[in-house]
Amino acid sequence: MSGDTIAHQLVLVTGPSGAGRSSAIRALEDIGFEAIDNLPLTLLPRLLSGPAPDKPMALGIDTRNRDFSTAALIEAIDRMGEGIPVPMQVLYLDCDAGVLLRRFSETRRPHPLAPAEDPGTGIAREFDLLGPIKARADILLDTTEMTPHQLRAELGRWFAPLSAQGLVVSVHSFSYKRGLPRGLDMVLDCRFLRNPYWQADLRALDGRDGRVAEYISADERFQPFQAQVMDMVGLLLPAYEAEGKAYFSIGFGCTGGQHRSVAMAQNIGNSLAEGGWQVSIRHREIERGANTDGGLTMMDESLERGMD
Repeated sequence: MSGDTIAHQLVLVTGPSGAGRSSAIRALEDIGFEAIDNLPLTLLPRLLSGPAPDKPMALGIDTRNRDFSTAALIEAIDRMGEGIPVPMQVLYLDCDAGVLLRRFSETRRPHPLAPAEDPGTGIAREFDLLGPIKARADILLDTTEMTPHQLRAELGRWFAPLSAQGLVVSVHSFSYKRGLPRGLDMVLDCRFLRNPYWQADLRALDGRDGRVAEYISADERFQPFQAQVMDMVGLLLPAYEAEGKAYFSIGFGCTGGQHRSVAMAQNIGNSLAEGGWQVSIRHREIERGANTDGGLTMMDESLERGMD
């Protein structure tokens, strides 16, 4: 990656209290980001109105921000996405509600949204506030089962400079009903493939399951489609890498984001990894579905100490 490409990057880091936002900010700072935590939302336009920064920038935002509101943060995300000449990504750190409750209980730390109440009340309030932000995230990391070291390693795979790690390819699956993920360089529609949803024994499974993948790959159009995608990507990736591009994102969409797009993302991602590319595979609807009951993941600084 060229120096300009490294510098021209903005990551907005958010998520519920105790999910690892502070740890993520520190990890990004170690990678080489300029980190600013809990900057008031009203100051964001002033910060970003000047010349492009000479370092990548990570901005931490959470519900403790003095002028935080869901609408204000969404407005800020939209304004940053449209009004600044640098790539902007929203990194959302999620965690299971029960794990968060245990962390607050073990440390006896009051929840910032319920300082005089049970931490569970604050966790529920924060989930409600951040739900729309989570839906807008470009990168969603569930830290429930992560140690601090695993979180740092995962962030390194996403954000470490290309000079250290080469072009990073992220392959996404998604549902068209929920719109396109932000920041995709290429989008491919899988809705023409045979749909496992209509098979009763496959409906509850997803495209990572071998039975679902086999059903989809039996479509006579599957192999030609996959071969042409690989040919096209095989042409583009070296060219983008030569131009100094740090990341390349490919999205595969289908109706529900559970079967066809997932199977195709898995196949293409695995094939690229076998070819020597650094690949991250994300399944947006599966990740969100797995967390609809309050999934969250890692710890803030004070909660983290007990796990080291």
